[in-house]
Amino acid sequence: MILDASGPFDTATPYADLTPTSVLDALDAVGMRGDGRLIQLNSYENRVFQAFLEGGRVVVLKFYRPGRWSDQQILEEHAFAIELAQHEIPVVAPITLALGPHMQDRASIIGENATLALMHAQAGGHRVAVTPRRSGRAPEFDDPQALQWIGRFLGRLHAVGSTGVFRDRSVFNVANVGFVARDWLRDHDTIPADAQRPWNAACDAALGEAQRLFDAAGDVRQLRLHGDCHAGNLLWTDAGPHFVDLDDACTGPAMQDLWMLLSGDEDSMDAQLAQLLSGYEQFMDFEPRERLLIEPLRSLRMIHHSAWIARRWSDPAFPVAFPWFEGAAYWQQQAQQLHEQVDAMRKVHAR
Repeated sequence: MILDASGPFDTATPYADLTPTSVLDALDAVGMRGDGRLIQLNSYENRVFQAFLEGGRVVVLKFYRPGRWSDQQILEEHAFAIELAQHEIPVVAPITLALGPHMQDRASIIGENATLALMHAQAGGHRVAVTPRRSGRAPEFDDPQALQWIGRFLGRLHAVGSTGVFRDRSVFNVANVGFVARDWLRDHDTIPADAQRPWNAACDAALGEAQRLFDAAGDVRQLRLHGDCHAGNLLWTDAGPHFVDLDDACTGPAMQDLWMLLSGDEDSMDAQLAQLLSGYEQFMDFEPRERLLIEPLRSLRMIHHSAWIARRWSDPAFPVAFPWFEGAAYWQQQAQQLHEQVDAMRKVHAR
């Protein structure tokens, strides 16, 4: 998840006015009539609802967190999803929207593909996208054939991603993800006093080793990526895998979409990566130098995750979900894990 502080909105309590009634009103604004049934889906960053429409259709509404992405960045995400879907790559693309009758004073529809609704101030000021509902189950990551299938999917996704560029989305690198997160935590005095010294030392060491390995990998190809390619964003059906969330789409190295699918010890991860790449390389070349990036990317995600929680702490959902975050024990544990990452990255560099 890539943080982006752009945008004019106060993000302290961005969803305080988002009631079931306002969610159904947003549906009405874009010409869809709900039957009153809503299910809130698991999402901390945005607010996401499954809505049942009159006539039996089921859709998913996504209310974007104010201040995180600009309209242009959201529309670029939507355009990428549509482009992938046009190439028959199984992603969930946004639905083209149209204002409902007499809704011009409540909302606007923007974008070349008309996929983003802007609710006017009297309707909460939220930005909303709608997608079809897609269900599925967790993949069997211990099945080599499943890993090869996922690899083919990612190879096709990256082959399309390589044909264009993002002009507004974030770039995934050590500076934008790691150093920005570290500096924000320091500038906002987030870390308990008795944990500051060990965490700062471990974070600085981890970022230094991460940059060394990025430099050692060299000028690897930069692609349009899914960006947050973990198991929770990957659903499996009898027809194969599909991804349901491109909220973190970004520009970066191919490995960013591969490493989070690996688990276990070094030998297990090597075997899993081999299976993924056996499918991936049927559609897209893979640069072996990118293997150097697995542990740096893991380190960046750890640092970034702490900053993400800290920057969202005024959202009432976060203290409830992460009650241990303000304690020194969390930061001391993070310092220890970052030192372990430093050792892992030095081992990679020494090979």
